[in-house]
Amino acid sequence: MSQTDTQMAPAAAEKRRPRILVADDERSMRELLAIVLRREGYDVLLAENGREAIAAIEKEPIDLLISDIKMPDVSGVDVLRAAKRVDQDILGIMITAFASTETAVEAMRLGACDYLSKPFDIDLLKMKVREKIDNRQLKQENVLLKRTLGLSHQFSNIIGRSPSMLDVFKMIETVARTNSTMLLTGESGTGKGLVAQAIHFHSLRRERPMVSLNCGAMPETLLESELFGHMRGAFTGAEANKKGLLEVAEKGTIFLDEIGEMSAVMQVKFLRVLQERRFRRVGGLEELQADIRVIAATNQDLTKAVAEGRFREDLFYRINVIPIALPPLRDRREDIPLLADHFLAKYTELMGKSITAIAGQTSELLQQYDWPGNIRELENVMERAVALERTPAILPDSLPPSIRTAGPKAAPPPSEALPETGFDLEAHVKEIERGYIAQALEQAGGVQVKAAELVGMSFRSFRYYVKKYNLR
Repeated sequence: MSQTDTQMAPAAAEKRRPRILVADDERSMRELLAIVLRREGYDVLLAENGREAIAAIEKEPIDLLISDIKMPDVSGVDVLRAAKRVDQDILGIMITAFASTETAVEAMRLGACDYLSKPFDIDLLKMKVREKIDNRQLKQENVLLKRTLGLSHQFSNIIGRSPSMLDVFKMIETVARTNSTMLLTGESGTGKGLVAQAIHFHSLRRERPMVSLNCGAMPETLLESELFGHMRGAFTGAEANKKGLLEVAEKGTIFLDEIGEMSAVMQVKFLRVLQERRFRRVGGLEELQADIRVIAATNQDLTKAVAEGRFREDLFYRINVIPIALPPLRDRREDIPLLADHFLAKYTELMGKSITAIAGQTSELLQQYDWPGNIRELENVMERAVALERTPAILPDSLPPSIRTAGPKAAPPPSEALPETGFDLEAHVKEIERGYIAQALEQAGGVQVKAAELVGMSFRSFRYYVKKYNLR
């Protein structure tokens, strides 16, 4: 069934009365149920045996099946089984004068929502039918709402018409319905989290949870507990058993941001999850299954990290099954006006202001700026501009001075020309790298967190290079 057909089904169900199929080889029972249910406002179809019931189910949509279990040709359980093949969400109420545990268990396993023994109270049946029909209609409305929102907002927060972003959209649509592990790469602020959400929304796991974890935001011991969970008494403060995110995301998606910051020990443990799809809680002995889709993200060059021994090569190949590279904003400047308009609309509504446009000179300044913080920085700038602006259009004065005055940031120029005899580039780069890290430490007064910010590194990466070059 196509996506359009699926979306139309709930809408069609809303336009007609709920349809109930009654299958019973006793004519008196069929006619009694028909009279009772039609008085309640339902559309009732009748079948005198199992074969007729299956034919009716295959011919037109049915909301609820009420069937006698014991019929001469095909049992009610087999009718329910056939109905589930046509519509997995169809509801079933099984009725019989020959109650048995075995048939009851089989009927409930197949999804029968109730099981009644003859003789039964008519008012009780009417109540159960009303309850099941109401639940089905509510579920259909929720599914329709989700799909309607999905169609109109599937890329609402990932805005772009540049060729590089159109390629990203095509890739999301192509790979989302697979279960392959994915690696999203790109600078900070390029929207890796939003892309992960879009992949999950378009996947076969979209009805299950998506959980996110920033691997660089917590120490190794806490990261292990968050990911795998822990047993009571596993460490100081573990006063109760706790599920990890791998369990919370069961049959769903887990998004691991900044995976390049994962410690060597955690890399080994997570590699086992990817290889065997099994894990243990901290302090636990039981092996648990990991039926999850993994999306990892990083703003680092992991190939370089592998070469330098900071990231396991086997783990890299496990997560890099389907790579998606997100371009920095400076490489898709044609998208800046679209994004700026989006954030303008967002924050004028949130702040209750009547700003309707971005002045031409302001738009030019936005497109000339290099945006080292990418989309995240642009959003912050637009929020500030909307808050400060007093006219119906965003004027340049509402932009930060750095954008009004500064041109694109450039790297420091090379100190000397290339020697005619050549030189050792790798050693030269290491010397420059060591020099800048030493300068950053000096400028930050030895505070590594501040020094890391000065050179655009994460704290963990900066600490690695301090050790590598034996700096103090």
